[in-house]
Amino acid sequence: MSLDDRKLDVLRAIVQDYVSTQEPVGSKALVERHHLRVSPATIRNDMAVLEDEGYIRQPHTSAGRVPTDRGYRLFVDKLSRIKPLSPAERRAIERFLVGAVDLDDVVHRTVRLLAQLTRQVAVVQFPSLSRSSVRHLELVPVSTTRIMLVMIADTGRVEQRLVEMPDPVPEADVLRLRTAINEKLGGERLVDTPPLVQDLVEETDSGLRRAMSTLASVLLETLVERTEERIALAGTANLTRGGILDFQGSLRPILEALEEEVVLLKLIGSAEQDITATRVLIGDENEIEHLRATSVVSTGYGPGSTVVGGMGVLGPTRMDYPGTIATVSAVARYVGEILAQN
Repeated sequence: MSLDDRKLDVLRAIVQDYVSTQEPVGSKALVERHHLRVSPATIRNDMAVLEDEGYIRQPHTSAGRVPTDRGYRLFVDKLSRIKPLSPAERRAIERFLVGAVDLDDVVHRTVRLLAQLTRQVAVVQFPSLSRSSVRHLELVPVSTTRIMLVMIADTGRVEQRLVEMPDPVPEADVLRLRTAINEKLGGERLVDTPPLVQDLVEETDSGLRRAMSTLASVLLETLVERTEERIALAGTANLTRGGILDFQGSLRPILEALEEEVVLLKLIGSAEQDITATRVLIGDENEIEHLRATSVVSTGYGPGSTVVGGMGVLGPTRMDYPGTIATVSAVARYVGEILAQN
């Protein structure tokens, strides 16, 4: 059955009260707090319908009602309005992120900021190499037979490797190698570079081919074929802030799941995500069994319209969804602007 406007108002009020008070909500409290202009008996009837339809439940006898996952989903999809951030909150985000000195600092500041602003567990994926392009490759001679290979991606991510060369390489040859590599790979997406790296070896003069072949194998092994992603996590202590009903038992399975990087990437690292969209997973909608007592709000981020990584927060289903969605979206936007500027 479809719910009329009054029953939807009652559900909205129950969600808002339960999120702010952590206490099951009764009909008398709803009438007093929300000016619903009907009697407690009418509200009780509406609550009975909401319970029959699976939007609220009674956690124990003689208690008020709390929302179910289905109730939160309806609230997020139809009943909530995104809370705009205050000018002070926006300034705080900007100030906190603008002071970052490099990409690692941006990511670590972002994850701490998200945890502080939302009071949830925050997760930020470092810009993914698989979605990055080569901005510049630098060859720095350490000795005549050792060269530091430095790859700078368009996202600001820096990877470096020390390469043992088979023969001494004069500085003039290092310069020629560097020029050839940048002309071939500069601006190319990392996932598209393997055949280009192979071409580089074949196109190089015979006198430099042995050196180029050594550099090419290191390039392929460490920069292109390496698939692991890096994740930053903050705010796990926030999980202990909630009420007794928040996680239906022990926190341990949730904490153990959060130690697995594969789990964290599944939660927030969706390459297909539209950079303007925020994804909300509530309770049983989570694929990961141990996280079905939690909700996750996540989005992609990156310069312009390019998604280079994901970020988000995880907490109890009793979450301030409008505020959390607004915060995650705003922080992602600021980080994207920083990456675009740098």
